[in-house]
Amino acid sequence: MKKIFQKTKNNHKIKPSIPLQDNENVVGYTFIAPWLIGFFIFTVYPILYSFYLSFTDYNILSSPKFIGLENYKEMFVSDPLYWKSVKATFYYVFTAVPLRLIFALIVALLLCRETKGIGIYRSALYIPSLIGGSVAVAVMWRRIFEAEGILNSTLALFGIESNIAWLGHPTYTIWTIIILGAWQFGSPMLIFLSGLKQIPNTYYESAVIDGAGWFKRFFHITLPLLTPIIFFNLVMQLISGFMIFTQGLIITGGGPLNTTLFYALYLYRNAFQFGKMGYGCAMAWVMLVVIGLFTLVLFKTSKYWVHYEAEEG
Repeated sequence: MKKIFQKTKNNHKIKPSIPLQDNENVVGYTFIAPWLIGFFIFTVYPILYSFYLSFTDYNILSSPKFIGLENYKEMFVSDPLYWKSVKATFYYVFTAVPLRLIFALIVALLLCRETKGIGIYRSALYIPSLIGGSVAVAVMWRRIFEAEGILNSTLALFGIESNIAWLGHPTYTIWTIIILGAWQFGSPMLIFLSGLKQIPNTYYESAVIDGAGWFKRFFHITLPLLTPIIFFNLVMQLISGFMIFTQGLIITGGGPLNTTLFYALYLYRNAFQFGKMGYGCAMAWVMLVVIGLFTLVLFKTSKYWVHYEAEEG
């Protein structure tokens, strides 16, 4: 009987089972498969195809014709409007972005105090960021700064006769858009406000006991501990600034004298108005490289000025 039992036991084969972890991976990939398919079809493929189109002469209506580096050569060598669009975009980015961040930080400091009705003020000041990039606001902004607009009418009420065509003067026009960009400080303001609330009050109490005034507390406590938030806002607003489009299209149309012909606006005109889709794709890839370089510089230099409280070493 013992021998029969051993023989039966030896002849019994245990079928290998699929590990539980592998089953979970299969289920996970099954659930995210629709997103992955959409991501590769509608994101990765268009990006790679646009890179190919940047080396072609393509007008949408006909098949792309490979021309090598001619689009890039035309861009850097023989297109004066390209460099005007670069100049206008850089001028806007390095003016509007710092102003927006400064206003956002100042307002965040004012709203950091818990007082009655503070939530209403925070909501009201955040609204410009929600609607600031819309066509409706751009049209309203254009009405404000017209020769017979609200601004000149308001100045006249105070006895200041002003018939300045704010949208027709090469010097003033871009500043109307910069002011609009600075007005949209709601989003970075909320991020600053969140960062300010994470700073322990014990730091300020100790500083007060040591006799530190408001300025010393701000520059030696608030600002250093807020540098990670400043860094995040700077990166995000820099990328957003380079992609300015709606304001230039609706408010000024790129004028006067192409002083507000921003990069994205000129790219749009080449690709969809002039039918130079290959040239537009080349411009898009140059912008991608420029934004990537600026972001890389910020990340590389952040170790010199960004303070992390939980930093090792």
